[in-house]
Amino acid sequence: MSNHTVFFISDAHFGIPVEGGENREKHFEDLLSNAAGNLTDLYIIGDLFDFWIEYRYAIRPDYFSVLCCLKSLVDRGVKVHYLAGNHDFALGPFLKENIGINIYHNSLEVQIQGKKTYLFHGDGLIKRDFGYRILKKILRNPVNQAIYKLLHPNWGIPIGSFFSGSSRKYLRKTLSESIIEEYRGHARKYLESGYDLVVFAHTHHGELCRFDSGIYLNTGSWLINYNYASMTDGEIALRKFEV
Repeated sequence: MSNHTVFFISDAHFGIPVEGGENREKHFEDLLSNAAGNLTDLYIIGDLFDFWIEYRYAIRPDYFSVLCCLKSLVDRGVKVHYLAGNHDFALGPFLKENIGINIYHNSLEVQIQGKKTYLFHGDGLIKRDFGYRILKKILRNPVNQAIYKLLHPNWGIPIGSFFSGSSRKYLRKTLSESIIEEYRGHARKYLESGYDLVVFAHTHHGELCRFDSGIYLNTGSWLINYNYASMTDGEIALRKFEV
């Protein structure tokens, strides 16, 4: 047995103060710095940061500790894969060129420990999110992002953070069992099409469902719950970091 381990994590929303999540950066660093030497990959399934817009000459100071932690992980030989979420959709070349992170702007299909896996943050999956799906195309348009970056960071970042926090609060208020079930339904479709594992995030509701057709994982949130998942030799588990 190789005993190789992969971590999955999402929805930390670093950069915004949240009651009950004041130490989430430190706990994130503890999780990764104390990970055994058999950790091979870290998959970030979106919304690691509450708002990320990449200016050419400016990086937010309150992101430094997390970025240094990820750089240290890469330097140890761990492959870090970052899927964009709805709060960190404007991922640019800095993370790839300076930190060594693999960036994916949409979904990702990959073999993980022998399992055909589909990974996606999960924003826009709900049927009633038609308006958001239109907004998503506007926000992710490179021209629109370039225009936004004309704002000085002292203006652009607070404005973006304000609207980013508003959207997260909206999701938290409207999450229901029907939404959770709709995510399960989407996962089933991918599993029935031939995938062994489907990984979503976004809902902040962590769960691990084992269907006849395969496994569905929602990574929950690191924001307050400190959820993450690990896979070792093909066996996956949803975990909670003990603080």
